Amino acid sequence: MSKGTTVENRLRYQLQWFAKDGEGGEKTEPATQKKLEDARKEGKVAKSKELTAAFDLIVLFLVLRFFLSYVGDSLLGIFTYIYGGMADFAKINAVGLTTATVSALFQELITDWLLIVLPFFIFGVVITMLVSIVQVGWKISAKPMQPKISKFNPINGFKRIFSKDSLFELLKSVIKIGVIIYVAYSSIRNEVDDLFLLYDISLNQAVSLVGGIILDTGLKISLVYLVVGIVDFIYQKRKFNEDMKMTKQEVKDEYKNTEGDPQIKGQQRRRMQEASQRRMMQDVPKADVVITNPTHFAAALKYDASESTAPVLIAKGEDYLALKIKETARENGIEVVENKPLARMLYYNVDVGAEIPPELYQSVAEILAMVYHMKNAG
Repeated sequence: MSKGTTVENRLRYQLQWFAKDGEGGEKTEPATQKKLEDARKEGKVAKSKELTAAFDLIVLFLVLRFFLSYVGDSLLGIFTYIYGGMADFAKINAVGLTTATVSALFQELITDWLLIVLPFFIFGVVITMLVSIVQVGWKISAKPMQPKISKFNPINGFKRIFSKDSLFELLKSVIKIGVIIYVAYSSIRNEVDDLFLLYDISLNQAVSLVGGIILDTGLKISLVYLVVGIVDFIYQKRKFNEDMKMTKQEVKDEYKNTEGDPQIKGQQRRRMQEASQRRMMQDVPKADVVITNPTHFAAALKYDASESTAPVLIAKGEDYLALKIKETARENGIEVVENKPLARMLYYNVDVGAEIPPELYQSVAEILAMVYHMKNAG
């Protein structure tokens, strides 16, 4: 082995010692539900602005097609009102044009323009909301609008400008503008002969002709934009999933923070079991009889007609715990009776503190009768 190879391997191994698990690890795990919810609260979602803009454009030109006559008539009405009233405005100006007259004129014109724009505004707002909801669902978050100091850091600003995402957005914009210009040029080029007729036709015909060209060109551009939007949405979705990926250590840390450390929870369960067993062992001296397997299982029963309608299982155990129950019973003079089927039935089917089921009444009654008889005889 060459000296250079040995140094290279040694350097690689030594550098690995400085890498902490989770910090230098590769992000290979899909994002957990909690991380996705936290990102959602921060306003980080897989959303394509291009897709929303594409649907807005399509709806704009479709609404324009349906309301073309309304828009054309309204524009002609405004045009006629302004130019048809020039003489009256001149007369008013000769006498003295007041502020109130100008204000009333502009107010009326603004109202007419708003009525023209209103259908486009309503449909635009509705479609924008629907497309956004379809992409990311319904959840309002004000956190993206909150000011952050990091946004005013010039170094971070330069990093964002020259980042991979910014270069991708620039490339996407250049391609998008180029395709749109080509589609618009191709569409208008086929209508050049008709455009030269504008000087020879009436105003209504000119408005209809120009409106038709605008609609056809706009719909073609919108469809191209829609393709761009779909591609961008797929890219944004994949990029979001990649950005949200976590290292194995991050998944473990999140689980510890949300569910608790498994080791600590295991220790808590063991302590609870130990406390329960201690309480159970304290009740063994109160038993009337202990039924055994004889080596694997032990079940302690108590019957007090004034407290329960049937015998109650006050302790049970397996292997080592069964041995402790039998030892405690013998120390306190409690009868230990061997009955393998009954011991197994009590251990697996009756909880500590519960009464025995009716199907065991006969077997337990016989054992209790024998125990009571032995005590009375003694």
